Amino acid sequence: METKVYRFLGIDTAMQLLRPGAKWEISNNVFTRWDDPRPCPSIQEVYWVMDRIKEFEESIPTMWLPEQLEQMGLQMKEIEAAIGNEINLELEA
Repeated sequence: METKVYRFLGIDTAMQLLRPGAKWEISNNVFTRWDDPRPCPSIQEVYWVMDRIKEFEESIPTMWLPEQLEQMGLQMKEIEAAIGNEINLELEA
């Protein structure tokens, strides 16, 4: 059984590859802050790089141990719980 876990895929990684060290913020696929002398990439450029990252990761025959997958699952549950708690706190405020 092959389980693919993408370790590098994400907007942060794509942005680091496109504009290393740039200061930026994004919301709903729109750059809301761009603090860098280089031109801001388009969201299409960012997604193009993310597609290349995904292709790269899919080309590697990674083999996870069951306990590694279990640990990653627990970490994801912790992240989801933390995000859920943040959302609940915002709703209560």
